Amino acid sequence: MLKIFLKMVAKSTLIMLLLGSNPAQAAEFRDALGRSVNLAAPPQRIIPLIPSLTEILYFLGLGDKVVGVTEFSSYPAEALKKPKIGSYISLNIEKIVSLKPDLVIATVDGNQPGAIAMLEQVHIKVFVVNPRNVEEVIATIVTLGRVCGVAAEAEQKAQNLTARLRQVQEKVKNRPTPLVFLQINLKPIMSVNRNTFHHDLIRLAGGLNMTRDASITYPVISLEDVLTRKPEVILISSMERGGRFEEARQAWQRWSTIPAVKTGRIHLIDSDLIDRPSPRIVNSLEQIARLIHPEAF
Repeated sequence: MLKIFLKMVAKSTLIMLLLGSNPAQAAEFRDALGRSVNLAAPPQRIIPLIPSLTEILYFLGLGDKVVGVTEFSSYPAEALKKPKIGSYISLNIEKIVSLKPDLVIATVDGNQPGAIAMLEQVHIKVFVVNPRNVEEVIATIVTLGRVCGVAAEAEQKAQNLTARLRQVQEKVKNRPTPLVFLQINLKPIMSVNRNTFHHDLIRLAGGLNMTRDASITYPVISLEDVLTRKPEVILISSMERGGRFEEARQAWQRWSTIPAVKTGRIHLIDSDLIDRPSPRIVNSLEQIARLIHPEAF
């Protein structure tokens, strides 16, 4: 049924394109996959395929143009009222098509290539981004501002974010780099290597990521390894909500040989802030920097 539906939509979309297109007015943008995406005008009906992209669009003042969002797009609160199109890894293609977007925005890592290909089959424009660190998140904001017709606003907002980032770097410059253990999962204990936003946040905040050299992106860490490596700061983040955050912090209190425990430097971090490559990632940088270098603030 889905294949038949897509074929019907493809035919009707192609007819509309042949009747109403105006190539002379088209603007060309190159996305993270090196693809050329042509838009006749700034998009008026946009669907972001991951929660962080929803945040970016609202940050740019484009919330009224967002016609659908993925599950867990909880920020800002207004996004909760938008039609849901499935999760970012399990998209409802029929729902997306029914919302008649003139632009869908996707990510390299977050979305399935097959879903993007299906959307392109029915002539829906898809622009793909691929931020890999904090500065690239800011650059992505600029790019999407240009694509969506709010270039000046995006440039200004990006400059403000960059200024805040530079202020953090200036405050922590030439200070000692304490060993930081970031716990992103409770059971089993997991952390991150250098190929993550989390690592970049710790680096920019003036810390040294304890698991930076792990061979996999999200390594499972044993208690013995933490006891041996003796981190000076422990940050705990999890998708779990409620009391389990505090339980995790209390669990570390038993191990007084860990410097972070001895000095009371075990802190909880909101996972939404550090997991999403959105404008709020600068908020998380400022928060982490204050936890790692309270003397600098």
